[in-house]
Amino acid sequence: MKTILILANDETTIYNFRRELLRRLVQEKYRVVVCFPEGGKTQNIIDIGCEFLDIVISRHGINPVNEIKLLLEYRRILKAVKPDLVLTYTIKPNIYGSLACQLAKVPYINNVTGLGSVFAKRKALQKFLLFLQKRAYKQSNCVFFQNKDNYLFFQNKGIVTGNMRHIPGSGVNLGLHKFEEYPPEGAMLKFITVSRVRADKGFNELFEAAKRIKCKYGQVEFHVVGWFEEQVYESIVQQLVNEKILIYHGIKSQEEVHYFIKECHCLVHPSHHEGMANVLLEGAACGRPVIASAIPGCQEAFEEGISGFGFEVKDDMDLENKLARFIEMPYLEKAKMGWAGRQKIEKEFDRNIVVNAYLEEIEKAIGNHIKKG
Repeated sequence: MKTILILANDETTIYNFRRELLRRLVQEKYRVVVCFPEGGKTQNIIDIGCEFLDIVISRHGINPVNEIKLLLEYRRILKAVKPDLVLTYTIKPNIYGSLACQLAKVPYINNVTGLGSVFAKRKALQKFLLFLQKRAYKQSNCVFFQNKDNYLFFQNKGIVTGNMRHIPGSGVNLGLHKFEEYPPEGAMLKFITVSRVRADKGFNELFEAAKRIKCKYGQVEFHVVGWFEEQVYESIVQQLVNEKILIYHGIKSQEEVHYFIKECHCLVHPSHHEGMANVLLEGAACGRPVIASAIPGCQEAFEEGISGFGFEVKDDMDLENKLARFIEMPYLEKAKMGWAGRQKIEKEFDRNIVVNAYLEEIEKAIGNHIKKG
């Protein structure tokens, strides 16, 4: 039995967006070992038929001592698990997992889920991370990219020179995120944002736009689902809740998120950067129009003016304009926009497309490694 080791920085990356791949690998008789910091969905992943290894990862910090510890821990895990292939997700597993695989002479496949928040900040850190990624991907059997702009960026910078493929994000489970009838005409108009609550997810712009929209239109609701990744927002959100600007629902499971989305008329995603915004795919799959930042990783999820609207990133005035434009649309046009979104997702973002691409590259990588002896 061949062993596949999967490295990620949190359970959401694996359970919410890759469990169909896990099931397929188990069905294909692979031994599947997953490694990420333990969380609430760990047992669900074990129930699929996977083995689990806990690990400590600082998702955002760049402490040299901790980074070296992570590399050494990955080396130890590789020696213990003895995988035939390693799959990595998100920047730290991509870098340190890949370097550990190079040292152990184990084939590996990477998934670039986005450029990350650091690429919008310090230039020196950006250059350092690009250098590390160039070293990490040098011997990769395949590097998957979730949007075309990231693909071209890494290609043009010479960071990836080997096998690279563009896939439709993580895809969407069309059964779980089934089409839902549009809310009835005359119901309170509801917008929903589903995201980690932090600055680079566009919450400052959302809050400012929501305040003005509430003053102008009144009978509109803004719903937020997610957790506070930057604690400063706890008091801000509570104040907005008290002022009846927002309705905050906290952390919810994927199934619960689907319920909240179907109860709303439009999904809003004002993020500053994305690999591929899964929530936009899920919202559109549900049959809801989307309003999102006009950036790579968001633009791919909708057709402008047909299934959603894009607005200038970090521009709360433009976001307000698009919210107002949507509010003033006739009911049937809103519903038609939602149906157009579902059709696009069915055609372009079925998760089986992603799973099949992985199976193809996994079989190729293991086969080539065996040939090399």
